[in-house]
Amino acid sequence: MKFEGQHAIVTGGSSGIGLETAKLLVREGANVTLIARDLEKLRQAATALEKLSPDREIVTEVADVADRTQVETAIEKACDRLGPPDILIAAAGMARPGYFSEVAIAVFERTMAVNYFGALYCVRAVLPRMRQRSRGTLVLIASGAALIGLYGYTPYAPSKFALRGLAEALRGELKPAGIHVSVVYPPDTDTPQLAAENRTKPPETKKMTETAGIWTAADVAKAIVRGIEKRQFAIAPGLEMTLLNRFHSLLAPGLNWYFDRIVAKMRKF
Repeated sequence: MKFEGQHAIVTGGSSGIGLETAKLLVREGANVTLIARDLEKLRQAATALEKLSPDREIVTEVADVADRTQVETAIEKACDRLGPPDILIAAAGMARPGYFSEVAIAVFERTMAVNYFGALYCVRAVLPRMRQRSRGTLVLIASGAALIGLYGYTPYAPSKFALRGLAEALRGELKPAGIHVSVVYPPDTDTPQLAAENRTKPPETKKMTETAGIWTAADVAKAIVRGIEKRQFAIAPGLEMTLLNRFHSLLAPGLNWYFDRIVAKMRKF
């Protein structure tokens, strides 16, 4: 098994991309710690993982990743039980789209706290243990919105841009220490988060994204695990994300022209 005996910590591991990635890691021999806020969902997720591979160890820790003390305590407890982490999957995230002037400031603050600082706190907590052994893998789950700012995502896109910047800055710094960094740019994915987004997503935003299609969390998880195995820095599932990752600066003017046309057309009605 490719991850036999390794300890993987997965934030946002009770559902969506986090849970599906944890399932694949368990199947490949990893012991897993799931971190999330909802105890009951964590228990259900742990039960699902235990059924996949009864001989794997599954630990659950309740924590809000936006709270540094909670994160540090959860990771310390997990390492006491399963040993130092080999892999961190920072998948916890949130999105609350809307028109900039109508979104409460508290939403901007909470989004940055969860999406950016939530990942940063986890990295800071696991890094000393990885440095001690001169090995480890950090996987930060960003978004296509980390590559180009999208209408309606003013709280979300900046938090994911920040996460991308963190990954890019860490990559070179940690490489000499034997620690690999990956950043993931998932397309729209069928998860509870997407369902929540759709409740407040402006119609213009829905129009812009409707042709892109929706991936399953399981398929995104497969791309993530393949990327870990290949030690890829940028993991961009699908053709659209691959092109956006490689050519986003060149594509941005054309995409912005296209998006502006959609907005102008919809505002006529």
